[in-house]
Amino acid sequence: MTSGGGAILESMRRGERTTGPGTSRRAGGRGPLAAVAGAFTLAQLLLVRPVLGLGWDEVVYVSQVTDHAPAAFFSAPRARGVSLLVAPIASWSSSTPLLRVYLALLSGLGLYLALRAWRGLFPTRVLAAGGALFASLWVTLFYGPQAMPNYWVAVGALISVGCFLRYRSDPTARMALWGVGAGAMLMAWMRPTDAVWVTVPLLAVALLRRHWRLLLTLLVGLAAGAVEWVIEAYVGYGGLAQRLHDASAIQGGLGWQIAVEDQLRSLGGRALCRPCTGAMPHPLLVLWWFALPLLAALGLAVAVRARRTTRTLLPLACATTAALPYLFMIGYAAPRFLLPAYALAVIPVADALWHLVKAPGGRWRPVVATLVALGLAGHLAVQFAVLTRVVDRNADSRRDWARTATELHRLGVRPPCLVTGYEAIPLGYYARCSSGATTGHNENTTSAEIRDTARRIPVAHIAEAGGTPPRYARSWPAHRIGDLEVRIAPASLRQGRG
Repeated sequence: MTSGGGAILESMRRGERTTGPGTSRRAGGRGPLAAVAGAFTLAQLLLVRPVLGLGWDEVVYVSQVTDHAPAAFFSAPRARGVSLLVAPIASWSSSTPLLRVYLALLSGLGLYLALRAWRGLFPTRVLAAGGALFASLWVTLFYGPQAMPNYWVAVGALISVGCFLRYRSDPTARMALWGVGAGAMLMAWMRPTDAVWVTVPLLAVALLRRHWRLLLTLLVGLAAGAVEWVIEAYVGYGGLAQRLHDASAIQGGLGWQIAVEDQLRSLGGRALCRPCTGAMPHPLLVLWWFALPLLAALGLAVAVRARRTTRTLLPLACATTAALPYLFMIGYAAPRFLLPAYALAVIPVADALWHLVKAPGGRWRPVVATLVALGLAGHLAVQFAVLTRVVDRNADSRRDWARTATELHRLGVRPPCLVTGYEAIPLGYYARCSSGATTGHNENTTSAEIRDTARRIPVAHIAEAGGTPPRYARSWPAHRIGDLEVRIAPASLRQGRG
C-alpha cells in the first residue's frame, strides 16, 4: 500500500477525518445542491398552489402574529417558532399566496443550507441525490410552503447532525460547532420535544466520547430554542410539568401504542389519521416506505466496509429516535411527523443507491442502474399522484371554510364576533372572528362566558346537521349552510331584551 493510502486509512481510524482523495472538493460543490433546492422551491410553487388557503394548524400559528384576525387558542404542545417564522409576512399582510411564496423560498434555502452542512462527509452526488429524494416526497412538497413546524425540525436535524460529524472529525471547524447549536436551536424553537428525541444519540456520543464542546453546544442550542416554551409553561400553563402533561393528554396519552399501521394508512394522502380507520392504501403507494429501511441498512453496510461507519450510523440513529415516539408512543398518525426521520435517512439511502449503480472502480452497472432508474421513476409517479390528491382535497375543504365564512357575514356574524362549535378555529379565522370551545383539546371558555359575549357581539354556534346544540344555543335561530347547522345569537340579546 502506498504511503498516501496508508495515511488515509490511519486518518479514518483516528476519527474518519477524510473521505478519500478529492472528496472535499467534490463535496464542497454548490451547484448540484443549489439546483436541488431550486427545483424543490419551483415544484412547491407549481404543485402545491400558492392560492391554497390556510389549514387548521396553520390558522393557529398565523393568527398569533397577524392583526387581520383574533389569535386562536394555543394548546400546550405547540411552540411559537412557526409564528415567528411567518411574522415577516403575516404581521402586515393577509395574503395567503404571498405567505406561500415566502415559505417556499425559505424552505428551499433551508434545504440548501442543510445539505451544505454535510460537505466533506459525503460526495456531492450523494448529497444531491439524498436531497432530491427527500424533496420529492409528497409530504415534503406539501408541507414545505405551509406554516407548520415539522419540515423545519427536519432542516434543523440535518444541520445539527451534519455539523456534529464535521466538528467531531475536525475540531478546528468552528463554523461547524456553531451549526450544531443553530440546528438544535431551530428544532427546539419549532418543537422542543422533537428536538430532544432527535438529539439523544448526539448527546450520548458527545458524553461517552467526552466531546465537551459538542455536548455544551447542543445543550445551549436546545435551551436557547426551548426557553420561550418553558417560560410560557410557567406563565400560562401551570408549570412545565403541567404543560408536558397537557401536551401528552392532547396527543392521546404518550405510552406504548403501536402506530405503524396508522402511519401506513396516512401515506395514502391523509394529512391527519385520527382515528385511523379504513383500508390500507394500494401497495404501490407504500412500497417506498418498506424500501427505505432496507436501503438505509445497505448504506450502513457500505459504510462499515469502507471504514466510515460513524457518518452513516449516527444520522440513522437520530432518524430512529426521531421516529420512535410517532411509531410506538401515540395512538394516531400524520405523515408530517416523520419528516425529520426521512431527512436524516435519505443521505445513507442515496449512498446505497450510488453503490448499487456504480462499481468500486467507478464503472457503471448498466442493468442495475436501469432498474434503479425505473424504480425511482415509479416512485416519483406515486409521490406526484398522492400529492395531487392531497392538494385537491385540502383545497376543497378550505374553500368550504371560506364559503361558510361568507355566509356567516351575510347572516350578520361580522367582526368583532365569536364562533363556537364544529371547526370553530378555522371557521373563526376565515370569518375574522374569535373562536371558542367549552370542551375538548382547545377548551378556552365556558358557557357562561359565551352567553355574556352574546350580549355584546354576534356569536354563532356551528354543528354538523342533526347534531345536538349546547344548552346556551338551543333557543337561538337556526340556519343551514351546506351540511352545517348554524345557530346565531339573536340581536335582541345585544339590545338588552334577551
